[in-house]
Amino acid sequence: MTIDSAESGRRLRCALFVDFDNVYIGLQRLDPRAAEAFASAPTHWLTALETGNDADGEFSRRFLIRACYLNPSVFSQFRPNFTRAGFSVVDCPSLTQQGKSSADINLVLDAVDALSAKTQYDEFVILSADADFTPLALRCRAADRRVTIITAGPAASAYRAVADTVITADELAELVKHPEPAALEEAPAPSIEQGRTSPRTSQPSTPAKAGPPSASPARKAVLALVRSADRPLAGSVVAQAAHKADPTLATSGWDGAGAFFPWLAQAVQELGAASRPAPGFVWDPKRFSEADLPSVGAVDLPPLQRQVVDVTDIPNLPADRYRMLLTTLAEDVSAVRFDRPETSRRVRDACQAAGAPIGRASVNTVIAGVLYAGLDLSAKPTAQKVAETWADNVVGLCRGARMELDPGAVAAIRAWVGGGLLKK
Repeated sequence: MTIDSAESGRRLRCALFVDFDNVYIGLQRLDPRAAEAFASAPTHWLTALETGNDADGEFSRRFLIRACYLNPSVFSQFRPNFTRAGFSVVDCPSLTQQGKSSADINLVLDAVDALSAKTQYDEFVILSADADFTPLALRCRAADRRVTIITAGPAASAYRAVADTVITADELAELVKHPEPAALEEAPAPSIEQGRTSPRTSQPSTPAKAGPPSASPARKAVLALVRSADRPLAGSVVAQAAHKADPTLATSGWDGAGAFFPWLAQAVQELGAASRPAPGFVWDPKRFSEADLPSVGAVDLPPLQRQVVDVTDIPNLPADRYRMLLTTLAEDVSAVRFDRPETSRRVRDACQAAGAPIGRASVNTVIAGVLYAGLDLSAKPTAQKVAETWADNVVGLCRGARMELDPGAVAAIRAWVGGGLLKK
């Protein structure tokens, strides 16, 4: 693999392929505002993708190919937005009575042409949750090219596994949206609260400062990102935002702190952070706590359930906690208008108040799952309907991962993730 060198670090020559219909429809189910932002302002999220990091450190991307494949009979109003952003837009009209377009085959043919082109593309970035692109990703890896997959919906584990980097639907939704104005404003410096930030994030010998330091580009970028996120963010994502805002952080040893988490504890004291469990997380303590980290509350499950968690990434919860989550979600949307961020916060708070260590990440996963499966939460569905839709979604994810499920296994999975709410 060849990568251009620049004073600021590595620079990758990239080919970007966007399966528009797949991404837009997936985001519509998850967050309609994110879908509109994705379709209306591609320059915004394209700029956000221009930097990244891996095991070898930071890098920047130069998108030599920008290709977008969309169905003009359905999404023609968005075509000019991508043309204006420098994309080559390929019209892929429906070819069958079922509405199947030619986007997949056009994307694959163009990507294979790029693999054999005179220009050596270092990275192939595929925006699609369609597991049909798994052979393409394997071909790119076999040619010693980086593969980044950006999904807007549930993606098969085999598809995710072949990528060097995976940006999930929730991460994409955050990436495409402009931060709210309130998130960009720095709050007045609060007093230092004991225990607000995990002691693991700073060295014991480093005394706490009386208040946050003067505003710096990196500090502002971190606050804007974390305060606008709908869950705790991986430390690497926040570190990337800080470094992008202030590239000198890496060369200065994180301003003398030696590493990202110690720097965060000194420079952005109003945020919560924990370097364990790996890869470390950062969150807004006004909305999250350590109970919201993905691995908190994990339990030992029987072999079948453990395999389902491993291949689908659904929450590692026992049946009784699924029952509480699903019941609380149904009760909340029946009592209060559904709003994804606020609903997930209320459901998380109610579950934890009842003594169940269910984090917001778990709540978000279930909400996203039932939305992807077509359930309208604003229609005030019953707990049984929510459980049925969630169970159908999980079984579908298992089949998409090529799990061999006999009727007994399907029944066991439905009984487990349905929290015992489903009729036998």
